[in-house]
Amino acid sequence: MQALDEFDKKLLRLLQHNNRSTAEELGAAVGLSPSAVQRRLKKLRDDKVIEADVSIISPNVLGFGITCVVDIVLQDGNSRALEKFKTTMRKCPEVMLCYFVTGTYDFVIIVNTRDMQHYEAFSKKWLMDNNNVKHFYTHVVMDRVKTGFSVEV
Repeated sequence: MQALDEFDKKLLRLLQHNNRSTAEELGAAVGLSPSAVQRRLKKLRDDKVIEADVSIISPNVLGFGITCVVDIVLQDGNSRALEKFKTTMRKCPEVMLCYFVTGTYDFVIIVNTRDMQHYEAFSKKWLMDNNNVKHFYTHVVMDRVKTGFSVEV
């Protein structure tokens, strides 16, 4: 992958705030032709600088009123057990994010559920009944102070 130049960085900053901007709008904002913008965006996607183009949907609109941050400690930390847990978390529709982390916990997950009864059912099925989960600690989110995936470019 080639280093990002100032045009790429400007495009990435703009796209992180609105990925529906047209090539014409982006070109006008950064000083490139629409075709040059399209070529650059294709390369950024091909090089996996842009990992995905997504729409972020409000969990509340879909009836998900509870967000939990869950710290997880596994019983067994060998590579097979870790990979099995990762695969399990990828299958959970309630899990929005799953991080394998260093420190006191093995994983931190972000979970969206309709209500506490839904979270209880989730935690029983995916955590309590998982023989390799030693402990888990749940933090219920009171306010989404800052959310997003943008990175400094």
